[in-house]
Amino acid sequence: MKLLRYGKPGKEKPGLLGPDGKIRDISGIVDDLSGADLSPKALAKIRRAKLDSLPVVRGTPRIGACVGRPGNFIAVGLNYADHAAETGAPIPKEPILFNKTTNCVIGPNDDVVIPKGSTKTDWEVELAIVIGSPALYVSEKNAMDHVAGFCVCNDVSEREFQTERSGQWMKGKGCPTFGPLGPWLVTPDEIADVQKLDMWLDVNGERMQRGSTATMIFGVKTIVSYISQFMQLDAGDVITTGTPPGVGMGMKPPRYLKAGDTVSLGIQGLGQQAQRFVAWKKGM
Repeated sequence: MKLLRYGKPGKEKPGLLGPDGKIRDISGIVDDLSGADLSPKALAKIRRAKLDSLPVVRGTPRIGACVGRPGNFIAVGLNYADHAAETGAPIPKEPILFNKTTNCVIGPNDDVVIPKGSTKTDWEVELAIVIGSPALYVSEKNAMDHVAGFCVCNDVSEREFQTERSGQWMKGKGCPTFGPLGPWLVTPDEIADVQKLDMWLDVNGERMQRGSTATMIFGVKTIVSYISQFMQLDAGDVITTGTPPGVGMGMKPPRYLKAGDTVSLGIQGLGQQAQRFVAWKKGM
């Protein structure tokens, strides 16, 4: 299934994208796409619904983040061998984990705000995992039993805040609007092999990132299992899993985003995003 949330910010309703490209309203089945609404039981209930009986959503509504505000938004750093090489970093022996703030989540086509004082706002196309049932001390063998689906994430980053201001990377990762998710939450049955998905990202129409989840150092099963050894993952939590090469920080000379730039990105089978970057101003 391809699940989504549509409507004005803060008033999104859950929907299902049918094979005909039409959005069906599933608010009569689940309240939202968050928490327990992403459990195996809830997803099975949606799957049993007869598509033709679901109301068709008219027009072209705004598409919101495909997951309602998650309890946790966890990220994995330097998880692509070719990206680690472009930054000059060694290959990690274990997954590098940090947090993005849950209130940085926005829709896939919403504007992204360049933070106050930013000089090095950067882009990162990433595969995100959405958890469907609690995971604590799970094995790699059973990890996929706890996954509701996958989506596209732009792990927007401010590199000065992240690498030059001391302390945790989260300083440059959780600014408002730095977490576009969607357009769809795609359930695992729709993906033949999550470790063989092509990825891309353009800035102002110029291809910057080309990659594949095949070059991930730690795959999806390993990541879910590994994180569950240190914390409990709950339904609706999001894990974004790292980026392939081609980020602005890795260019010679480095290249960063400015107001008016547009970024488009996508992952095979998971849809596309498109954002306009705007300058921060008082009142935002």
